[in-house]
Amino acid sequence: MEQNLSLFETRVLGCLFEKAVTTPDYYPLTSNGLLSACNQKSNRDPVLAMSDNDLQNTLDELNKKRLVTVESGFGSRVNKYAHRFCNTEFGELKLSDAELAIIGVLFLRGPQTPGELRTRTQRLHEFADVTEVETCLDAMSQRATPLVKKLARQAGKRESRYVHLFSEVNEAELTVASVASENLGNDNSRLEQLESEVAVLKQTVAELQQKISDLLD
Repeated sequence: MEQNLSLFETRVLGCLFEKAVTTPDYYPLTSNGLLSACNQKSNRDPVLAMSDNDLQNTLDELNKKRLVTVESGFGSRVNKYAHRFCNTEFGELKLSDAELAIIGVLFLRGPQTPGELRTRTQRLHEFADVTEVETCLDAMSQRATPLVKKLARQAGKRESRYVHLFSEVNEAELTVASVASENLGNDNSRLEQLESEVAVLKQTVAELQQKISDLLD
């Protein structure tokens, strides 16, 4: 099983896992549908801006690795794409619905805690509670070839995050990225607060100007 997938490759596969379950009537996906899914601004981390060429090159690589298949209906000129990541006749990797849901969300959103995974996998698989997620993660980490890894808990955090092992893992880089993302969220929050305060000040100034104008009249 390929264990060194690129960011674009995991994004494409994650989108195929997701759409196969959430929009089965439109699966396999056309390249246009797949590109839109890859570049979604919601439920994706990081948010990407893949081009048509990026997508086609990624699909070509995945096809060479036998992780996607190209399908075209009779009389149709549009290719459609489906994943062959697991549970195929010729592949060794077998995953339950729960395991595939976890891998899919890790592919789409990076390292996450069991609590985050439980919430974010709901459309793909419904876990009874966080304990069930943790049990599934433990089993995946203890396979002969581990599929996920528990990261060291960050300072000030209550839960450890888990990362998939289908790409190279650099814990230092993941920590920096997590802190940067958190700081960005804090910066955005502060910016929103400042914008709100400026709006109030503008309104106050406008009211004062109107009162001065009324007095002068």
